[in-house]
Order: sequence, then structure tokens, then C-alpha cells
Amino acid sequence: MAGSFLKGHLLSAFDYKTKKFIVAKNKKVGVLYRLIQLSIIGYIIGWVFLSKKGYQETDEAIQSSTITKLKGASMTNTTESGLLVWGPEDYVIPPQGEAVLFVVTNFLETPNQELGHCAESRKVLNGHCRGDDDCEEGKMVAAGNGIMSGRCLRKDDNLTSTCEIYGWCPIERHFKPQGPLLTHAENFTIYIKNFIHFPKFNFSKSNVLETTNSSYLRTCRFEEELHPYCPIFRLGDIIRRAGYNFEDMSTFGGSIGIMIEWYCDLDKGASSCNPQYRFNRMDISVSKHTIAQGFNFRHTRYFKDATGGIHRSLFKVYGIRFNIMVHGKAGKFSIVPTLINVASGVALIGAGAFVCDMVLLYFIKKGDSYRERKFEGSKKRKSTFEDNSVEDRKRPTEQANLTS
Repeated sequence: MAGSFLKGHLLSAFDYKTKKFIVAKNKKVGVLYRLIQLSIIGYIIGWVFLSKKGYQETDEAIQSSTITKLKGASMTNTTESGLLVWGPEDYVIPPQGEAVLFVVTNFLETPNQELGHCAESRKVLNGHCRGDDDCEEGKMVAAGNGIMSGRCLRKDDNLTSTCEIYGWCPIERHFKPQGPLLTHAENFTIYIKNFIHFPKFNFSKSNVLETTNSSYLRTCRFEEELHPYCPIFRLGDIIRRAGYNFEDMSTFGGSIGIMIEWYCDLDKGASSCNPQYRFNRMDISVSKHTIAQGFNFRHTRYFKDATGGIHRSLFKVYGIRFNIMVHGKAGKFSIVPTLINVASGVALIGAGAFVCDMVLLYFIKKGDSYRERKFEGSKKRKSTFEDNSVEDRKRPTEQANLTS
């Protein structure tokens, strides 16, 4: 008996079982079922495959290298420096060309500083004093310009008295710039050479036109329609594309983000993989009213006089800081994501049957009748099996009677 029982279960593992289907003659539910099916099929075809290209394998780990170079010249004529001509080696920081660079458009100069004793600036709060006791000798002035000498340089108004310091004197001049000094900076040009590589597909490309014409880069300027592969941009055009006025921005400086985006459908070939440029101002809030607006920093130029004494000129420079950021995504047909998305679509279509079942069971008047046909009670099945077994037991008896 035990052997027969185990044998029966092992053989039943190879049986094929199919579902039982019930046809419900309800037009409203039938229309609902078809609408759900069509919606899911439309979603799979329209959104997953056509819009999001769900049949492709993607690579977002873009590898990028960016090289920059600026060209242009400008002239300034100030009381401190006199007549000066500025070239890229003067107004580009750092000069070697990187993905982040700063272009000087305005400056304030404090010339001919030398080490010595002078009064601390009145704008430095920790440098104020009422007597010598407030100026401890050898103490560094917090956020100041030097070390206290121990003397308080008194004024008629004690509120303006400041400690004497040892540092670079005279201290930095403070005044508000009235306008940009490098007036030709708007016509400077920036050359942005970008190389990208998608390692998963071993695909590489550059934003520079592949041509043997050596004069092309000397004469072209970027235009989305005419010259999309000319990576030379006029600074004034960049600021305008970001939505701002160059003269206003160059007075107090600012920060511009240059986004280079590569979205490549490699099923269409390399010719469809083109760079897209976007320009945003990054140093300004949504309200456009903030004390953090603008961009500046200080640097110095050192020199010696005829006697060997060391002097320096302090520059507070305003300008535009460019941040070049590269993003990208490449896609190519692959059978694995295609099968996964098709299987997901088939599973979603099955959800339509579940919704319609709920409607038939709980939201229509004849739901009880549908429920009786869909779900068979265990008692009913048991009685059926018992009836069959009784009939099987009767058959041998009937056959014996017939024989006798």
C-alpha cells in the first residue's frame, strides 16, 4: 500500500493541470476588461518601449575628460596700475585649463603694500579698542589683517579707534565697484574640448568636429543648428543663454554651470550621439535677493624694489567662475531587458482579470451566482467522490448478478 501511495504521488508530479474558465455574459465587465488590457498594452508599447526604450541595455557610467582654453585681450587704465593690457595668462585662473576655471572681469587693487605697522581696518570688529589694554601685544586679530602691537590708535570718537597691527600696510582698500574694468571680456572666447567614453559598449566620441580643415576652429562659433560640433563659445553668449546680462554679472562676479549632456541611442549609430549644452547661473537663489550673490577672491603679486625690499600688490578680483559638468547615458538593444519588460507586461494584463473578478463578485447584483460557479465547496466535491465510489462498488455486484 505504501509503495502504491508513493508511486501515485510521484506519477502525479508529471500531470498537467489547467485552469478552469467561466464565461460571464456581462457586457459592462467585458468592456472594462478590454479597456484595462488596451491601457496596459498601450503603456507597455508607448511608455516602456518607445519612450523609455525598455528594450535596451543602458550605461550611465560615462567617463569624461574636459580641456579648456580662453582667448581674447582687454585693457584697463586705473590710478593704481596705470595702463595695462590683460591676456589669458592674466585673467584666467588656473591658466592650464580645467573643468573649473575663473575669468577675471573686474578688480580692486591695493598697490605697494609692505610689512610694517599701521591701523587695523574699522570694518574689523575685533580690531576696535578704547585703550591699549584692548590691544594685547602679539595677539592675532580675528578676521583681521595682522598681529596686534599693543597700541590703541585713538581717534576723537572712541568707536572708530582701532588697534595698531603689524602686517602688510597699507591695509586693503574697501569700496564698492561701480562697473567692470575689463570691458572687452564679453567678447572673450572659451574653447571646451570634451571626450567621452561608455565602457560597457566600448564607445567613444568627442564634441569637436572630425575634419582635416585646420582653419575650422579658428573661424567657427557654436550654433546649435549650423555648428553643433564647434566647441568655441563667446562669454557674452553663455551669460545670455543662462538668462542674465553680462555687464551686470561681470561687475560683482558670479558662477555659471555649463552642462554637456550625451544621450546616445547606439542602435541608430554614432551619428545620433550628439552633445547638448545647457547653461545655468549657480550663485543665485530662486528669489534672486541674497547677500551670497556674486563671486570674488583675493590674490597678490610680489616684487622687490631697488633696495631689495619686498612689496606686493593686493587684488580683490571679481569674475565669472565656470563649472563644466558632463552627464550622459547610452543605450543598445539587449534581449534580457526586452524579455523582462514583456514578462512584466503580461503579468500586468493578468491584473485586469483580478479587477474584473472583484467587480463580478462584489459589485453586481448576480454576484452570488457567479461566486457559486467560480468557487466549488469542499462538501460538494466530497459527496461527488463518495457517489462515484459507491457506483464503483455496485458495478461488480451487478455484473455477478448478471452472470448468475
